[in-house]
Amino acid sequence: MSLEKFKEKDASEFPIGKLITMIARGHSFYLNHRLEELNINASQLHNLFEVKHASKINQDEIARRCNVDKGSVARTLKKLEDKGLILKEIDENNRRQNKISLTEKGEEVIEESLKILDEWEDEIFGEIDSERQEILQEFLKETVIKTISLNKDLKKKESEGK
Repeated sequence: MSLEKFKEKDASEFPIGKLITMIARGHSFYLNHRLEELNINASQLHNLFEVKHASKINQDEIARRCNVDKGSVARTLKKLEDKGLILKEIDENNRRQNKISLTEKGEEVIEESLKILDEWEDEIFGEIDSERQEILQEFLKETVIKTISLNKDLKKKESEGK
């Protein structure tokens, strides 16, 4: 559907999940385009944020938090390590695990990425007053929490059925 046709439609014609998916895909497209200059993509950035927000995190925890398979995380982390953005150290408490941390270069990439993310938000939400932005952020946070809880329940039921 063209942008013009989309604009003509009433918002109630679209399921909320569809609209969220469209935003997420558009955001990823924008990020991937803008992150080229930093030699990373949106998926790699997401993993870098997980490492930043939990010092000495392991691969299994990243996979769990991102709701992706361990193999995907392993491939992404290998690329980030090859680019010098993360360090892997063997966990002394569990030698089968690696503790992952950011390098100085990784920290710099995060800082530059935050500028790109701010630019996207300014473009998208620049004309929306701060009160409405805060309401939207709070609503989206609540939606994320409910989504994670729902998926946890589904995983629990799935594992109980096995």
